[in-house]
Amino acid sequence: MPAWKKAQKPLYSVSKSLKKNMDTETPVVLIDIRDGESAKASHIKGAISIPGDQLAAAKDRFPSIKSAPVILYGDDTAAAEKYFSVVRGWGYKNATVLKGGFAGWQKASLPTATGETATDIVYVPKPKAGSVPAEMFAKAIETKDENVVILDVRTDEEAEEGMIAGAIAIPAEEVTERISELPKDKKVYIHCSTGIRAEMAFISLKEKGIDASFLDANIKVAQGGKYEITANE
Repeated sequence: MPAWKKAQKPLYSVSKSLKKNMDTETPVVLIDIRDGESAKASHIKGAISIPGDQLAAAKDRFPSIKSAPVILYGDDTAAAEKYFSVVRGWGYKNATVLKGGFAGWQKASLPTATGETATDIVYVPKPKAGSVPAEMFAKAIETKDENVVILDVRTDEEAEEGMIAGAIAIPAEEVTERISELPKDKKVYIHCSTGIRAEMAFISLKEKGIDASFLDANIKVAQGGKYEITANE
C-alpha cells in the first residue's frame, strides 16, 4: 500500500463508509467535481462544489491539516480519478475517490440535497474518545489544579531533556506494572511527544478503573518545564 500511495494511484472510498461517517458525524472534506449546475440540481449532503477544471486553483481553500480525509466524486468513478493526483500532490495522504461516484450514490438510494452547496471548506477533526483538549491540559498545568496529575509516558531519556513541573514520569511500557504510583483520587492527564503512546497508556489505565484522559497532540518540553503544544497533522 505505501508504494501504491507513493505512485499517487487512486485510493477509494465506498458509499457505505461515507454514509457511516455522516451518521456518526465524523468530519470529511467531500468535493463534488461535477459542473456547478449538476451539483446545484442534486448533490451529496455536505459536499462542496468545485468543478474539476477549477480544482487546481482552489488549493488555498483546502484545510491546513494534511491528514484531513478528502473524498472526490464525479458522475462516476472515472470522472474523479483523474483529479486524485492533484489533491494527493498537495499532501493530503487520506485523499480518496468515491467508488461509483454520484450515480452509485443515487443507485444505493442514499440521501442527497438540492440547491447551492456550501462554499467554505471547514474541517474540524473529531476528538478521539478519551482525549483532553489542549486548552484544558494547559489550564490544569498553569493553575496547578490539585485535582489533576500530569503523567509523562515518554522514555526516561526524553524526560531527562525536560519535564512539566510536578508531572509523574512513567514510560508507557511500564504504566500497568507501576499503576500504584498514581493517585486514585485525581484525574490523570497523560502525554507523550505525539499522543500515540499516551493513548496506549490511557487504554491501559481505563481498564484498571483510573480516571484518565490523554493529550492527542504534539508536545515539546524543555528544561525548566516550559512546553509547547501543537496540533497533530
